[in-house]
Amino acid sequence: MSSFQLNLNPLKEPLGFIKVLEWISAIFAFATCGGYKGKTEILVKCPKDPENKTVTAPFAYPFRLNQASFQAPPRVNVCDIDWKNYVLLGDYSSSAQFYVTFAVFIFLYCIAALLVYVGYINMYRDNRKLPMIDFVVTLVATFLWLVSTSAWAKALTDIKIATGHNIVQELKPCQKVTCYFGSVTSMGSLNVSVIFGFLNMILWGGNAWFVYKETSLHSPSNTSASHNQGGIPPPSGI
Repeated sequence: MSSFQLNLNPLKEPLGFIKVLEWISAIFAFATCGGYKGKTEILVKCPKDPENKTVTAPFAYPFRLNQASFQAPPRVNVCDIDWKNYVLLGDYSSSAQFYVTFAVFIFLYCIAALLVYVGYINMYRDNRKLPMIDFVVTLVATFLWLVSTSAWAKALTDIKIATGHNIVQELKPCQKVTCYFGSVTSMGSLNVSVIFGFLNMILWGGNAWFVYKETSLHSPSNTSASHNQGGIPPPSGI
């Protein structure tokens, strides 16, 4: 294996420049989803207490809502109900974890690819296998960005429903006491994660052409190139 030689010129070409954009977009994709923490609140009015009490259900990534139990304020009795026995509905961890795990993998792959581009670009272009591997990974990544982002977008829609106004109708205690939906933490960062997921799909799909140009499928082989560039001309006819 040739020694590492720093060469930043590939970063000025579409091959390296788009890879930097993919690296940055992958960071935003898993950070905006994996770092989310929120809560949903309902207001409870007890028959013997004119003042409304607040009950909260905190939830976070990976969005196992069926493990997010409601919590009453410390040392406050809310209608003689043990709210810890009641949880939100739904488990969306599979879609969320698939999306975040794939984004982290892409983040690591971009680092490895950029190291090859800036340190071993000559070896990359002289070796027929490396560009082909890069091209196959690019096609697979484009498809998986579509699949993972679509699954996560559907899960996010269900999360918004499960933590919204519908919880008042689903909670059993709210069939005995009066409940009102209070609020839910903004999910703007989760919406951004979906946007970055589709943005990554576009970036990887567009970059497939530039990676394809580095492969032997597009570029002539070294043997053909040598014949076309100064090779021995064919003998003339007799």
